[in-house]
Formats: sequence, structure tokens, C-alpha cells
Amino acid sequence: MEQRVIISGNLQEELAMAISECEHDKIFVLTDEHTFIYCWPLVKDFLCLKEAEVITIQASDAHKDIHALTYVWEQLSSRGGTRHSCMINLGGGMVTDLGGFAASTFKRGINFINIPTTLLAMVDASVGGKTGINLNGLKNEVGVFNNPEYVILSTQFLKTLDEGNIRAGYAEMLKHGLISFKKMWADLLNFPLEVFSDSQQQPDEKLIHDLQLMVGASVRVKENVVEVDPFEQNMRKALNFGHTIGHAFETFSLRKGHPILHGYAVAYGMICELYLSAMRCHFPQDILRQTVSFIREYYGSLDITCDDYPELLELMRHDKKNRVGIINFTLLGDIGDIQINQECSEEEIKEALDFFREG
Repeated sequence: MEQRVIISGNLQEELAMAISECEHDKIFVLTDEHTFIYCWPLVKDFLCLKEAEVITIQASDAHKDIHALTYVWEQLSSRGGTRHSCMINLGGGMVTDLGGFAASTFKRGINFINIPTTLLAMVDASVGGKTGINLNGLKNEVGVFNNPEYVILSTQFLKTLDEGNIRAGYAEMLKHGLISFKKMWADLLNFPLEVFSDSQQQPDEKLIHDLQLMVGASVRVKENVVEVDPFEQNMRKALNFGHTIGHAFETFSLRKGHPILHGYAVAYGMICELYLSAMRCHFPQDILRQTVSFIREYYGSLDITCDDYPELLELMRHDKKNRVGIINFTLLGDIGDIQINQECSEEEIKEALDFFREG
């Protein structure tokens, strides 16, 4: 089933339309503790949600697990959910991932709609049909491919985000620029991202509008890739750029008790994988320098030492894209020149980690 993505102009009207086109005897809305406080109030008075029942789970990726999934299943069942019900996932990537998996498996599958509330979820998690949970400390270890009926992208939710969450989503947009067009990459590097900070002053409507246009362009990049390869057999692996090492950084940080946002982990992973791209695929040095400089300016760094390399390499071996323990990368020969299924040696990866630490 092909998902339908709406860049929202009137969220109430568009959600009402989406619900009307989905079979539903009951409507459930899944939130986490944060989106229940900050995002549910923006939609709770919509007429189309008058009879909706809200299910709330704990926030953060640390709770994207079997316990939260079981809780959602139990709530759907105990509150009278049927195979004809519909669930709206209102939240970031954790909510859309887990909620999509819960909806895809409850009663062997019910309709669901994603309303992503973070920039990261808008350009990544909510689009493309991947659902799932973490298991045994590994990211997205269990899940299914299943598209929502609709994804509704409304930048009004961006006003509820802090600086870190804006930058986390922006990292995935930067990835989309690197795997697509030089102009998109340049526009992303030239956008005044520093305006979205924790200051008292809100970004003006023009900047919000400009960001919305960039979000739309970023989503189209992902949609085009997914349309060609919905089940990640070939070119969808382009979307994994920065993720092989990025996921290792993310899990490593979680294990150390200092979790980092997914987008920050991807940004750090892109530094390493751009280095590998330059070394293995002759990625242009000037674009490497500009991109790495941008990432270091806005995302800082991660405190790792060479003593951490064995653990990071072991985490990379667990990546779902690997076969028989060989660490597999998506690298770039240039912006838009995607080189999938690149096998790098441990020594090459250690060199990339050295490059990351030297920043």
C-alpha cells in the first residue's frame, strides 16, 4: 500500500479528511508523556477527535521496547479496539515506530495515521513504512514494513521543540541533501539554523515557512527512494548513509548512561562515513570539509577513546544491513553518487573513528 503524505496547510481539515477515508469504528490516539502535554492540546478540540481515546506511553527511545508495545496492545484490547479501529500516532519517531508496529500487528493489522511532531520524525521515521521496537539493547531489532494510510506533516509542532530536537531532525535532512542534489545540500548548509535555539525569541513565520519547504523537499527525497525499493533490497540502502556508525554511537551512548538524540548520532556517523567515502570512493575533499565543519559547529562531538573501538565495532557488526559479520556501508562518490554495499575493514573504520575524534 502506498502512503499518502500531506504537507499541512490546515491540520484540522486534513486530519478529518484522512480519518473519513480510513475505516474506523473507534479512533485511538497514541502519545508519549511529552506529546500528551505539548502536542495533544493543539488537536484535542478537533471535532474529528471528539470520541478519540488517548493511550499514553513513557517518552524516549529507551522505552521503545516490548513492554511499551505490550501495554499498547493491552490498551487497544481492553478499550474495545477491533480490526476495524484506527490509530493516530501523535509524536516523534519513537511513537510512530512503536505505534505503527502495534497497529500493524493488533488484530493482524488496523489502519493508522502518523502525525509526526518532531522534525526528525517528519523527515525520517514517520515516512517510508518502517515500524518496530528495540530489543536486547539493539536499535529496531524487531519490526515490520507497513505504510500508514496517511502521514500529515504540520510545522506548527516545530514551535514545541527545543534546539536539540530541531538539530536532530536537521541532520537527517542534511543526509537527504548529501544523497541527492548539490543545491539542496548547499541550501541546508546556508540556512540560519542558529535561530532555532533555546532563546526567548521564536523564529519568525518566514523562517518557519522556509523550513517547511525544506522539509517537503527532504520528504520527497525519501519518498522517491522508498518508491523504487520499498523493502530495502537495493537502493533504499542510500538512506542508511551515516547510520551504520551512527547507530553504534547511539547504542554506545545509551549503554553508558548518557543517551544522545538519534539525529546527533547520525551527524557523528556522517563525519566518519564521509571520511570512508573520501578514502574509498574519492568523495570531494572540499565538500567533506564544509560538511564536517557544519556538523562540528552545530552538533559538537561525542567523547570516545580508542579503548571504546572494540565495543563500537561489535555494535556495527549487529547492524541489520550486514551479512555474516561483515560491516557493510553506504558511501558516496560525490553528492548524489551513492555507493551501496561497501565493505570496510576494521582498520579503515578505526581510521574513520580517529578522524572523528581529532575534530
